Amino acid sequence: MDISSILQGGYQHPLSRSWQGRRQLTKSMFMYPIFITDDPDASVVISSLPGQRRWGVNRLESFLGPLVKKGLKSVILFGVPLNCEKDGRGTPADDPSGPVIQAIKKIRLLFPSLYIACDVCLCEYTSHGHCGLLHADGTINTKPSVLRLAEVSINYAKAGAHCVAPSDMMDGRIKAIKQALIDADLASKCTLMSYSAKFASALYGPFRDAAGSAPSFGDRKCYQLPPTAKGLARRAIQRDMAEGADIIMVKPALPYLDIISDAVQLAPDHPLACYQVSGEFAMVHAGAAAGVYDLKTMAFETTESMVRAGATLILSYFTPDFLDWLEV
Repeated sequence: MDISSILQGGYQHPLSRSWQGRRQLTKSMFMYPIFITDDPDASVVISSLPGQRRWGVNRLESFLGPLVKKGLKSVILFGVPLNCEKDGRGTPADDPSGPVIQAIKKIRLLFPSLYIACDVCLCEYTSHGHCGLLHADGTINTKPSVLRLAEVSINYAKAGAHCVAPSDMMDGRIKAIKQALIDADLASKCTLMSYSAKFASALYGPFRDAAGSAPSFGDRKCYQLPPTAKGLARRAIQRDMAEGADIIMVKPALPYLDIISDAVQLAPDHPLACYQVSGEFAMVHAGAAAGVYDLKTMAFETTESMVRAGATLILSYFTPDFLDWLEV
């Protein structure tokens, strides 16, 4: 056997195996998505998302406290308004008494060191369930959509969010939000994390169940990216970098590892996030429940593949599990 054929000596020990990865999973790499509803005392099981719930602001201390003690560093908030009047422009999104702004203030008070990101989108708050404002014919009206998203972002930042994360996929919204942050003297106080390459995926079903955000007609294929559109994803990443994004995100994660890898090449000086979305999480759980594999082993394999592709931040419903698993 030729000398150059021998590789196994380099990974024959558990420690030397760990050295083969360029980066290792750490607790600080995980951001936990949580659903905040407008019932302040809510703790409602989400049947399609194992172990996840919708939470009211009065439950946040008992829910997050143990996780913070285990090393939770960041969360991303999704509002789930169930008791409000929705309209065409998503007015409840930044209602000062609504779930997101109330949760920001509560978490800042309870856990001052916890990093708070806020998803910015209108789908949970519009009467039609789409991510922007609409023309009379039901198509997206981009300009007022972008202005409204910037307005919501500013109000989240003013409430104390450390990060705003627009997931709507409207053209030009990163530039508009960045300019609004500058004008409000918040650009140096609030991170702008863009869902830059967000694909029109079949893996969002459990999330839409959790957030009540399914569109009432049509779909989102005219603004979310086609799954085959590698070049379009690259262009979207480059656009959002130019428009002022501080963090680039790819969503979903596992089916789009090539896009994560491309993003590393296109944005080598930016943190790179990926979202292990609800369907990915549910799929790992379903396979484990069917005896196909061990849950923990597959959770590690999927997230480590994201890190291998280049991700530095992972949004995942597995975050509480990894707070335990990474103790070992």
